[in-house]
Amino acid sequence: MSPDATQARPTSVSAAQWKVIVATSVGNALEWFDFAVYGFFAGVIGRLFFPSDDETASLLLSFATFGVAFLMRPLGAILIGSYADRKGRKAALNLSILMMMMGTAIIVVLPTYRTIGIAAPILMTVARMIQGLSAGGEFGSATALLAEQDPARRGFFASWQVASQGLMIMLAAAFGIAMSASLSADAMGELGWRIPFLFGLSIGPIAVYIRRKIDESPEFNPDNVADRPLRTVLVDQTPRLALGIATVILATVSAYLALFMPTFAIRQLGVPASAAFSAVALIGVIQLCLAPVFGAWSDRVGRFAIMAPAAALFLVCIYPLFVWLAAAPTVERLVVVQIVLGLLATAYFAPLPALLAELFPAGTRTSGLSLAYNFAVTVFGGFAPFIITWLISASGSKLAPSLYAGAAAAVSLAALIVLRVRYSAIAPPMTSPSALMREQQK
Repeated sequence: MSPDATQARPTSVSAAQWKVIVATSVGNALEWFDFAVYGFFAGVIGRLFFPSDDETASLLLSFATFGVAFLMRPLGAILIGSYADRKGRKAALNLSILMMMMGTAIIVVLPTYRTIGIAAPILMTVARMIQGLSAGGEFGSATALLAEQDPARRGFFASWQVASQGLMIMLAAAFGIAMSASLSADAMGELGWRIPFLFGLSIGPIAVYIRRKIDESPEFNPDNVADRPLRTVLVDQTPRLALGIATVILATVSAYLALFMPTFAIRQLGVPASAAFSAVALIGVIQLCLAPVFGAWSDRVGRFAIMAPAAALFLVCIYPLFVWLAAAPTVERLVVVQIVLGLLATAYFAPLPALLAELFPAGTRTSGLSLAYNFAVTVFGGFAPFIITWLISASGSKLAPSLYAGAAAAVSLAALIVLRVRYSAIAPPMTSPSALMREQQK
């Protein structure tokens, strides 16, 4: 956040900075779009590539492959994050989106199990692993580049990382609405599910072109790069890394809970598919419109002042909301639940990228960001749909998702409290610039 509250006054955004915002947001949205549509169409993909007599088993295998991609994210964070700290944020961003395009291209043309047998699920898994490597480096590189545009406005600039994910949810949900309304089940199973992946692949070259035209981060200095940024983060900055991971848990669980909601609403609550996707689109609208607002607000009042109340309210509200929805699963109630959860999740998530950026000095920032975010996403987010589906099946309770999300909120809230006590620079009273620099060097 801003080192001094008096310096956190809004200033104009230059043309070069807007270009960075657009380049990172469009590219990031497309990367996450490919992840989202896989989650949205997991049921169809499960039947085509992981056939089973048990529909739940088929869906679990599809979600497991969704989660396998996240096992690759820490490796992507290590490789691309370290590359970004040594060669620059811009170079890492270009590499990550090229890798995402490669994985998406495989999915677009891949024949199903009925055509090529066991090779189909194997190649689908390989494609998802490539996408996981790419996404592992995307968050850290994009967030570092955004956060370093203006140290006094880290919250505002870094929050566009969250806003771009909202754009992704809107795009993916729009495809879900249009396709569920216009295509039959047979058409969806033959070619329909490939259309959104083809869309993402076709827009990829535009994102590559835009990213090549942006300037390098003003804080990146090749002469000040740590000799071993990865080792420095893992050995010398371990407490920061551990607390960073813990703060990400709620953000990633709430994000992937949103991606899981269409499947949950359709399978468990009997809500029409078009209505389920429309409700999810609301979360995208909320993130896209309000993330920069919450981010800019955190530059004035502090990250903790916004994130802690949001996490506490999420913890208190999540179970009663699911009880209320399960009691009468109407479209109207689903919309209300999505709006409440979307507002709380966005208020928590929007300041988070800036908070993570402030935990690590510039020389190890991308490595630290990437590792903290991707370890949490891998363990708690990527397998969230699988875990939730299994919990519902094993317990027979439609309320299982709320218990998982509530536990995530409790852990992240505790981590925020520790951060405020240990690293006062992330919460008021704000310190002077020199004090903040000393705090970051500890």
